[in-house]
Amino acid sequence: MKCRFCKTELENIFIDLVNSPASNSFLTPVQLNEPELYFPLRVYTCPKCFLVQVDEYKKSDAIFDNEYVYFSSYSTSWLKHAKDYTDLMVSRFGYNENSMVIEVASNDGYLLQYFKEKNIPVLGIEPTADTAAVASEKGIESVVAFLGTKLANELASKNIKADLLIGNNVLAHVPDIVDFVGSLKIILKETGVITMEFPHLMQLIDHNQFDTIYHEHFSYLSFTTVRDIFASQGLEMFDVEELTTHGGSLRIYAKHQDDTTKPVSENVTALLEKELVKGMRTLHYYNNFQQRVLNIKMDFIEFLIEQKRSGKRVAAYGAAAKGNTMLNFCGIKNDLIDFVVDANPHKQNKFLPGSHIPVTSIESMREFKPAYVIVFPWNLIDEILDYLSFVKDWGGKLVTFIPAIKEY
Repeated sequence: MKCRFCKTELENIFIDLVNSPASNSFLTPVQLNEPELYFPLRVYTCPKCFLVQVDEYKKSDAIFDNEYVYFSSYSTSWLKHAKDYTDLMVSRFGYNENSMVIEVASNDGYLLQYFKEKNIPVLGIEPTADTAAVASEKGIESVVAFLGTKLANELASKNIKADLLIGNNVLAHVPDIVDFVGSLKIILKETGVITMEFPHLMQLIDHNQFDTIYHEHFSYLSFTTVRDIFASQGLEMFDVEELTTHGGSLRIYAKHQDDTTKPVSENVTALLEKELVKGMRTLHYYNNFQQRVLNIKMDFIEFLIEQKRSGKRVAAYGAAAKGNTMLNFCGIKNDLIDFVVDANPHKQNKFLPGSHIPVTSIESMREFKPAYVIVFPWNLIDEILDYLSFVKDWGGKLVTFIPAIKEY
């Protein structure tokens, strides 16, 4: 395998999570009787550009298909994040009815709806038809396709270009990251702004967030490497923010390299220096992650076995991709966790890939009164603590395992 950015041959294994089905390949009852596909989940560190990456074992168009079950609007905290972002962009850059806002991977319109409320023209680019259909019901036009230079040139030929070009949690999801960033340049107006958000590799490593590794995420990104990838396509970072979302993310701001209307913030230099001091430009920084993850695996298994021996019922909350990575790496099945509750009806009455744990509605939690509830989307713990506050009524506790075991 060669690096998807600089084409260097990859030999340095960052972590090997062995084999796993695609994280959002939920199963119907009928599919439980059929063979299930597993793919290697081995991640490499490039010794030259330090892009951390997984090979494209399962093709992106097979992952993001018409049965894709992730809908952004089921998280209230994420909707608030989207609304706050909209207000910030309008305040900072003055977008109005004469502007064009384009979002890549616009999902179900969770974000563009807030620009539309302000009468700002919007366009979504979304490869999954089911989520795009939900956006359409909100009056948000979507191009149902993957963004690449071919589509970008088609849009540009129709004079469809963005004053603000958005991509939240999409940069890590594209197998050809160079072509993708090149496409951003094509559909960005001369003085336009790109903002993208993605989990920060530094937070993943420092806080043992191995469960954010799955086949949908082809790349794991530092600011330094993203800066280099954008520069290779004629785009320049002019600002960056560190966010708390998804366990620690970055929001980058980019422009055309020849755009002199936006000064480069000192935040850019500060974060580059922070990553340099951390050692993110050395292979040493990426060593020993496998052992730290193994310790979490053993703690998780031992906890579940202890509860099983004690006759206590254990459930989980959040049929999230990160939960499926955790379960499959640890080899957990439905004999140790009875069920998982999820607010998304598109996941309910199905089964988690690999573990075959049934996904149910919130009524199951109230009916079975588990002693412990494993929270897989630990990044939403504050929201979930409030939502599941009734678990305390029967003495139940919530538990997370990232970055280490913690009871609530």
